[in-house]
Amino acid sequence: MSYQVLLDHIRELVPITASEEELIKKSFNPVQLERKAYLLKKGDPSNHMRFISAGCLKAFSIDEQGNEHILQFGISGWWVNDLYAYLTEKPSTFFVQAITKSTVLQIHRDRLNKLYDEVPMMDRFFRIKTQNGYVALQERTIHNMSQPAENRYLEFINRYREMEQQIPQYMIASYLGVTPEHLSALRKKMSEKDRS
Repeated sequence: MSYQVLLDHIRELVPITASEEELIKKSFNPVQLERKAYLLKKGDPSNHMRFISAGCLKAFSIDEQGNEHILQFGISGWWVNDLYAYLTEKPSTFFVQAITKSTVLQIHRDRLNKLYDEVPMMDRFFRIKTQNGYVALQERTIHNMSQPAENRYLEFINRYREMEQQIPQYMIASYLGVTPEHLSALRKKMSEKDRS
């Protein structure tokens, strides 16, 4: 199991020693997911912080009519979780499911609290990640209310460039808050623009 993606990710924000790297590796447990397997279901406790070392996952809710609303995609090098459920220790309000075969490294909250004492920089690391996650959520909320669908789609392409081909179109439409037909028309219009 390669932990290098996780260690590199941590080192981007905080310095860690070789002995601290070993403690981190021992603290995170790998979870192998086949395509369509669930990492978290609505109502489950969310007791882990979860890092994607390979693959692509989606976090989504299902409304009363059975429609899926995608809140987030997660790709290699990203974190995926029901952070609200994790922080409040309430049951999860959404699902996390693998879109492709994936590997997730996860750490239980109790082990993470011990790791903060053993590797003090991890406390700083998670504080920064939580702040950045909150800012990203706010930006996405404001962006979705103020930007036209075409701009949201362009931003999606830039953000998920390496995974876009692996994510089905109906999932992208759900994430953007448009119908699959609207997304299809948008893509057609954009490809016509590119050709002209």
